[in-house]
Amino acid sequence: MSDAYKHIDKLMQELRRGTITIGALSQLHEPQYGYSLVTTLKEKGIQVEPGTLYPLLRRLEKQGLLESKWDTNETRPRKYYLLSEIGKEVLDLLLVEWQSIAKSMDYLIKERGGENGDH
Repeated sequence: MSDAYKHIDKLMQELRRGTITIGALSQLHEPQYGYSLVTTLKEKGIQVEPGTLYPLLRRLEKQGLLESKWDTNETRPRKYYLLSEIGKEVLDLLLVEWQSIAKSMDYLIKERGGENGDH
């Protein structure tokens, strides 16, 4: 493994931490249980391990951004999560921030490409 790959793993972990939160919140306008959310995110290009997502869901619920309800009608009870009213507001604000950051980063990357002729 080259030195670059040693660094990229840790940097990608840091980068993904916030994006997984936004990705999860963005998919909870409709109730979903943990595994269905893992599957939905994966289908949309966001890889997240259940061991990462479940603690995140519990933390977001504890913060009041999500509400949960157990469905015991199936053989295996499942806990469904849904955005709370404050969670919807927070998601809207996060998306504005995200778009601003993405726009700035896009500008920085293009500027870098212009200087180096790489892009």
